Amino acid sequence: MDDATFSLLSPTQGLNELIAKARSFIQAAKAPATRDAYASDFRDFTRWCDAHHLPYLPSNPPTVALYISDAAGRLAPATISRRLVSINLAHRSAGFSESPSSTRIPLVGSTLKGIRRTLGVAQKVKAPLLANGVHALVAACPDKLLGLRDRALILIGYCGGLRRSELAAIDVADLDDRDAGIAINLRRSKTDQEGAGRSVFIPFGSNEATCPVRALRAWLAGAGITNGPVFRGVDRHGRVFACGLNPDSIARILKRAAARAGLPTADIAGHSLRAGLVTQASSSGVNPFAIMEITGHKSVVMLGRYVRMGFVPRGLSAAALGL
Repeated sequence: MDDATFSLLSPTQGLNELIAKARSFIQAAKAPATRDAYASDFRDFTRWCDAHHLPYLPSNPPTVALYISDAAGRLAPATISRRLVSINLAHRSAGFSESPSSTRIPLVGSTLKGIRRTLGVAQKVKAPLLANGVHALVAACPDKLLGLRDRALILIGYCGGLRRSELAAIDVADLDDRDAGIAINLRRSKTDQEGAGRSVFIPFGSNEATCPVRALRAWLAGAGITNGPVFRGVDRHGRVFACGLNPDSIARILKRAAARAGLPTADIAGHSLRAGLVTQASSSGVNPFAIMEITGHKSVVMLGRYVRMGFVPRGLSAAALGL
C-alpha cells in the first residue's frame, strides 16, 4: 500500500490519522540508510535525464538502458543494479503500475547482463585488520584519553566482529559484566532491522595490553562514562562529547590509527575489523559455526564473503585471534 493507494480513499478525520500511521509504518519498513540510498540513486537518475532532455517520471526502458550504459563507466555493477531498484520504487511510489527499470524488460535486462559480463561482478573489498595489524594499531595508540578510546574501539570491534553501526550504537546499558568477560547486547543491526537483538560475548584476552575487556573498562573509567553511548568523540583538549560517534567516523578513526602505526591507510575501512576477525579465525582453523555465533551470520556462504584469504601471510600463528 502506497500513496497512490491512499489517494483512492475518501478520508475522514479518523481515517486521516490511520493513513498517517500507515505511512509511518511503511517508511519504517526500510532502514534510514537504505531510504537515503534509494533517494540519492533516483536524484542521480533525474539529473542525468535532465541533462539529456529525457523523461524520468514516468521514464521508459530505452532511457533507463542509456542511463545504466553511461553509469557503467563510473559505477560498479552492484551499484547499477541498486539504481534500477531505486527507479522502480520511485515509479511505484508515484502510482505507476509498470516500471521501466525492470530487468524482465529485454532491453534493460540485456543491457545490465552485458555490463556485468564486460566489467565483472567482483566487488572491491577492504583489507582486513588481522591480529598483527591490530597489535600494531593498539601499540601506537597515544597515552591519553583519545588513545584509551581508540584502543577500546579497535579491540571491541575486532573481537566482537562488529559492524561500525553496531559499535556506534553500543550503550552502557547494553553491557553485562561477567566473570569471564563482558556480554554486549546488540539491540539492532544491519541484518536485524526488526530489533530482535542478539548478544555477543567477549572474553578476557590472555595479553593485558590487547585485552578488549580491560581496554573497554579503562576507557569508561578514564572518560567517566556511566550511562549513555559508550564510544564518543574526544576533542584535542581531552573533553569527551555527550553524544555517541557517528558510524561514518569510525572508518576515519581506524585510518588515523593505521597512520600512527605506519600502516597503509587506503584500504582500511570500518569493515576491516569485522573482516579481520572472520579472516583471522578462519585461517586459524576456528569452526565456522563458532565464528557465526560471534558475527551473527546466518549461513556459512554469507560468512565466506568476509574471508580475505588473499591477505593472509604464510606462517600465520595458530592462535584463533592472536591476542
